Amino acid sequence: MSDRDKDIEILTLRHQLLVLQRQAQKPVFTATDRAILAGLLHQLPQDKLRHHLLLVRPGTILRRHRNLLKRRHATTCTPKRRQRPPTVRPVRALILHLAQENSSWR
Repeated sequence: MSDRDKDIEILTLRHQLLVLQRQAQKPVFTATDRAILAGLLHQLPQDKLRHHLLLVRPGTILRRHRNLLKRRHATTCTPKRRQRPPTVRPVRALILHLAQENSSWR
């Protein structure tokens, strides 16, 4: 295990202890807690995650991390305009011409 992996593991365990100290009965993770754990544990290899005693399953952490990235990507890639695109002038002129010729269309 490298020094970097050890530092990440220590930070993860310290943060979990802080969460446990806040709640005596059942730990409830806030959005910030989830983001910190997802960011830290994402750096560790998946086979090492299985050997650590964590408050949540590694699959849950990785799923939350994927969802976090998905939401961040979705907010930056939303289209600027969600309306129907404007009609091209020749098509509009044709529609108006046909509407004038056919009074029953209303």
